[in-house]
Amino acid sequence: MSEKKYYKRIADKILDLKLRAFGATNIVGPKWCGKTETALQRSKSKIMLQKDPDKDALIYTAKVNPMALLAGEQPRLIDEWQDAPSLWDAVRSYCDENHGHGHFILTGSTSNLSETYHTGTGRISTMKMYPMSLYESLESNGSVSLLALFDKTENLEKGCKSDLTIDNLVFAACRGGWPESVLMDDKEAQLAIPKDYFQQIYSRDMFNVDKVKRNPQTMKALLRSYARNISTLAKKVSILEDVNATNPITDVTLDDYISVLEKLFIVEDVYGWCPSIRSKTAIRSGRKREFVDPSIAVVAQGGSPSIYNLDLKSFGFIFETLCIRDLKIYSQAFDGEVSYYHDNLGLEADCVLHLNDGRYALIEFKLGSVEIEEGAKNLNQMEKLIKEHNEESSAKIRVPDLKIVITGSQYGYKRDDGVFVVPIGCLKD
Repeated sequence: MSEKKYYKRIADKILDLKLRAFGATNIVGPKWCGKTETALQRSKSKIMLQKDPDKDALIYTAKVNPMALLAGEQPRLIDEWQDAPSLWDAVRSYCDENHGHGHFILTGSTSNLSETYHTGTGRISTMKMYPMSLYESLESNGSVSLLALFDKTENLEKGCKSDLTIDNLVFAACRGGWPESVLMDDKEAQLAIPKDYFQQIYSRDMFNVDKVKRNPQTMKALLRSYARNISTLAKKVSILEDVNATNPITDVTLDDYISVLEKLFIVEDVYGWCPSIRSKTAIRSGRKREFVDPSIAVVAQGGSPSIYNLDLKSFGFIFETLCIRDLKIYSQAFDGEVSYYHDNLGLEADCVLHLNDGRYALIEFKLGSVEIEEGAKNLNQMEKLIKEHNEESSAKIRVPDLKIVITGSQYGYKRDDGVFVVPIGCLKD
């Protein structure tokens, strides 16, 4: 049997740092995003709780003598540790008693820690993984580094060109960043992966979060409502109305179901950035609804490459979700944080990317080149208002370090007004 192919991940560098700094590292993220394979690249021994044929025996041992399962060459991988929660405290205790670092790598597809006694703070560091970005799946040529733009070592003097056509981009979004799908050569089979993923969310995975009984059809209705409202500031009441059309529930129940999707790392909403750029202006601070991968929204909408190629307006919302996913991945190495800005006078930025050193970029997502002017106008207006605010107020707001329009088109360049136009098919960390 040939060795399974591994595409390098941006998370590799983050995991290397964690292993040098902490006793144990817990890799979290949606299932099928590649956590186990990334961990296997660094581990020297392993326990695969969901795949081992002696799973029941391992779980019983974890209850009565968890330390016995920690013995092995380090770093030791404990895959899907939440199936035996007592292992968390065993790892924490081991790291308390044994100095050093890089003892264990844990992976988990749910954030539920309710059955553990201690958080593991200071001993167990947590890192988030996402499905693959376009750069990791080798579809973005990586000719433009996000960090290089911030550091001013890249100014697009010679421009850049993406290798992705709109058709390529539509297919990549429908397929998603699931490694198992990316590695396939069969396009029909690639599209089957997110369809199965979607079905498993409401038919199986939601029952693994806790012991609460929930209705699969209600969860399915919620996923479809999220997909209809993807990349928008849809209020909870709108989503509740959608779900109630077929599966009547209360707002408390809705919160519970959304919480399940968050614990499974299926949804990851984007929150508003709320600086007082201009006085007496209400800032919209609700959640922008987002899935962790655009393919989930595609399946929930009943979408496909053939449908979106004829309806690029609808695909624009999917495109934004893809861009948000990739920016979260690219900015992980420098602790980036993604938000958005929108006020009641219509001023907006689809994305505000903050670095941990205070620098930030204002970003607009525009699928086609004809929309670039509109995006640049928004960004320049925001920058102008921030400068005017700083002239009039003692409470200064940092001027944006970057203004970027990320596009689905093929050519990138720097405009005379300082706005960078960067195809998503050129971008990397």
